[in-house]
Amino acid sequence: MTKQLQYYEKAVPVSPQRHGDWSLEARNGYEYADHSNSVPLAAAEFAAAAGDYAIVFVGSGKAVQPAVVLGLKPDENLYVDDQGKWDARYIPAFVRRYPFVFAKTGDDKLTLCIDEEHVGWNQAGRGNKLFDGEGKGSEFLDKMFGFATEYQRQFDATLAFCRKLEELELLEPMTARFKLPSGEKAQLTGFRAIDRDKLKALPGDKLAELSKSGELELMYLHLQSLRSMDKLLQRVAGEVGAQAPDAPESALH
Repeated sequence: MTKQLQYYEKAVPVSPQRHGDWSLEARNGYEYADHSNSVPLAAAEFAAAAGDYAIVFVGSGKAVQPAVVLGLKPDENLYVDDQGKWDARYIPAFVRRYPFVFAKTGDDKLTLCIDEEHVGWNQAGRGNKLFDGEGKGSEFLDKMFGFATEYQRQFDATLAFCRKLEELELLEPMTARFKLPSGEKAQLTGFRAIDRDKLKALPGDKLAELSKSGELELMYLHLQSLRSMDKLLQRVAGEVGAQAPDAPESALH
């Protein structure tokens, strides 16, 4: 359903030699994400995202990760409107992080990169500069580095949570079936969800351990969020307004 670099076309390590005169012009549009029918979600975002999106799990083995469902069809994002605005209270950090991203180099170290194809880049000084005249990283670049670093930290913690779900064998394949307003039938496959009965059947000491670590709350936030699958149908029918309340707080601002 989802790829970690799904709308990054040309991710290049940011450097004063290559990007010394580059600036990023502020843009409110999310057109770059309008063909993504899901995006990754960190566990720290579950509470903020559960009211707007269905949170599911994709991948298998060590590659399992959470994602939010954005559309019923491939390359469909029902949360981006015709003007490129994101229509929900909460915008996933994966989306807000763009065009910055960490990438692993040959020595397995993380390097901050930018998507050079993002339309907001310019060499005319419009917006936020990446470097000052002496080649030192700007305050804006430091801020984005901090955001990307926190995202990566939360992403790594999320993968550990997903490994726990695999160890406990709680995830099961799931198919969501819909009847569209046109009468056409559609289904969403390729994801997994926690089996509620298997979760309830865990030994008391294991449930207590999960509760103490905060992982049990994450599991129930995921299960609660599945009710938001119905909101996708509302969006297909055009029943969701363009105006949304302010976003709830998240650990990944």
